[in-house]
Amino acid sequence: MSRQRTTLITGASQGIGKSIALAFAAAGDSLLLAARNEVNLEETARETRGLGAETLVVPTDITDPAQVAQMVRAGNDRFGGIDVLVNNSGIGGPSGPLWELDLEAWRETFAVNVEGVFLVSQTVLPGMIERRSGSVIMIGSISGKRPLWGRTPYATTKAALVGLTRTLALEAGAHGVRVNLISPGFVAGPRLDWVIDAQAEGRGIPAAEVRAEMEAESPLNRLTQPEDIARAALYLASEAAEAITGADLNVNSGAVMY
Repeated sequence: MSRQRTTLITGASQGIGKSIALAFAAAGDSLLLAARNEVNLEETARETRGLGAETLVVPTDITDPAQVAQMVRAGNDRFGGIDVLVNNSGIGGPSGPLWELDLEAWRETFAVNVEGVFLVSQTVLPGMIERRSGSVIMIGSISGKRPLWGRTPYATTKAALVGLTRTLALEAGAHGVRVNLISPGFVAGPRLDWVIDAQAEGRGIPAAEVRAEMEAESPLNRLTQPEDIARAALYLASEAAEAITGADLNVNSGAVMY
């Protein structure tokens, strides 16, 4: 009897990560959920278990190699392997003109958004390579492909994920592992509310004007929803996407089309 597919989702305590966890739970996956916020992580797990998904919660700081190793070891011990990795963890970083930014805040953004993705991927991949099967999904941003005022650290980290995805897809492809990136844009939720407020303050305009600008960038005149990203991740993890690797999939209501 074949083993149940197991998916590891980082940053699963809220927002996009939580939506992805719920989507994969509904699809029948076993779940390994990681994030720093243990309280919110347990709430996500309560909901995924309510959907019938066997769920293991491992609170993890993905910038700590020892914690990452322990998380992956716990998942392998419980489920016998990790088949899908969704690298969703990320922080917004500081907001403001580059010449006003703090170096430590810049470094923290890279530590989570780039180095954390490196550590988790590096730790999970050997198991996928041994089984000659796996799907790695990075959660990027349209900010990695187009400018957004005051978001230099965040945008730079998300641009880095494009190069990481393409190169890792080349390296891992011969071992049966696919690697793809989703580029969300203006995803409704608390983080976007924070970005809007920070932009409004920095530019000296009302928050409602910033939100209207973002909505207007979409030909559909809508913000993207977390569930939109979750459905795209499910597709990339599925057999329907078995010929897709190294791709950068725009899921941003048309705000960026390249």
